[in-house]
Amino acid sequence: MTTALLWFRNDLRLKDNPPLHAALATADKILPVYVLDDEAAGAAKMGGASRWWLHHSLASLGKDLAQLGAPLVLRKGDARAIIPALARQIGADFVHVARAYEPHMRAMDKDIAAALTAAGIEYKRHLSTTLFAPERIKNKTGGVYGVYTPFSRACFEAGVAEHILPVPRMIAGVAGIAGDALAAWKLLPTKPNWAGGLDAAWQPGEAGAAALLARFLQNAVHGYDDERNVPAKPGTSRLSPHLHFGEISPRDVWLQAAKFEGKGSEHYLKELLWREFSIYLLWHHPDLPSQPIRPEFTRFPWADNQAALAAWQRGQTGVPIVDAGMRELWQTGWMHNRVRMITASFLVKHLLIPWQAGEAWFWDTLVDADLAANAASWQWVAGCGADAAPYFRIFNPVLQGLKFDADGAYVRRYVPEIANLPAKYIHAPWDAPESELTKARIALGKTYPRPIIALSEGRERALAAYKQISGSNKNVTDEA
Repeated sequence: MTTALLWFRNDLRLKDNPPLHAALATADKILPVYVLDDEAAGAAKMGGASRWWLHHSLASLGKDLAQLGAPLVLRKGDARAIIPALARQIGADFVHVARAYEPHMRAMDKDIAAALTAAGIEYKRHLSTTLFAPERIKNKTGGVYGVYTPFSRACFEAGVAEHILPVPRMIAGVAGIAGDALAAWKLLPTKPNWAGGLDAAWQPGEAGAAALLARFLQNAVHGYDDERNVPAKPGTSRLSPHLHFGEISPRDVWLQAAKFEGKGSEHYLKELLWREFSIYLLWHHPDLPSQPIRPEFTRFPWADNQAALAAWQRGQTGVPIVDAGMRELWQTGWMHNRVRMITASFLVKHLLIPWQAGEAWFWDTLVDADLAANAASWQWVAGCGADAAPYFRIFNPVLQGLKFDADGAYVRRYVPEIANLPAKYIHAPWDAPESELTKARIALGKTYPRPIIALSEGRERALAAYKQISGSNKNVTDEA
């Protein structure tokens, strides 16, 4: 009789789970385990919003596994010690796990593999959280892609296996192994409870992910090409946290979306490949979360302005669409992707605050905080990463608001202080005549802040800073 330890990481699901499928194929009994190892994660330790999500995701997975006959064992501590010890305790022949791409997880895998091999136990890692193994996507010379478009072409050419692994009907579990109580991990906030908006906005777990995908494919995928940029509309899938925690497989999402014809589906598949590209970049640049890919940016003259950073974090910059995005983030643990670009550009360009400060705030407040996507996206906006928007291209938040939130519905939802302004002034209340401000019951500087920096001043300062490291005389471009 053979036994396997099944180590869940960011693949908290039963459907299309390659490690689970392999464990069922190689063992008579299985011990499902999840380990919370904050020490090994270091700076990549999960933030508050992610820990909230993890609690509910583990509760959902634990319930599903128990119904199949194999309760989930929770352990907190050093995974390097816990996994080999548990494997020896149950007499495991195999340990099955999903491949991980974070630097600390890669180092951990090497140590655990060595310990298990010494004990005569096979350590089998499976492609489960991505569509492609990042080391296998290479350019024509065998090198690394530095630009998204040719990378995405290579992925389309490689293709995605059209096979989904079913949910097992039952799992023979290993009895008698104690674990921690989920509540003892204290992943949920206590007082003050800031997670009320998260509770209202999300259903963590495999069932929630499946329902969200079905709703997106039924209602929004056809118009995704256009409406994905309109933050007031439900034009995106919002699957990012479910994909990050592995409550749905990227292969399942890809294959279901690919069944739909048209530009909407095509563009959505390309967005899934942006996720792959971020992981690919982290694989080849392990210091991506802290160091710019473009080395000249290590000399960039960033500003140290804690007051401006705090205003940005609280959604009190006086720039409506920026404030709306930051408040959506705080209230729901998520922010529309178009608005993520606007808020990030405002921080690193208009305020000259280092992108790492923004990355850290997003890491703590996003329910979809992902080491690869978060770092790659911030470097893209800052102009210092791969496939980056040049630093001298600056998102103008007023033009962005007028283009993608023309009637101001998104701003009105999250910045109610200025909700009574006409649409022509909602994105630039400082331009509104005093009569309009009075009618809307707005006193700039009192009921709503004046901009913490004039947009023209921030733009010129950004260009001057960039010139210090590049010698460039290129003109600033406002991104509408």
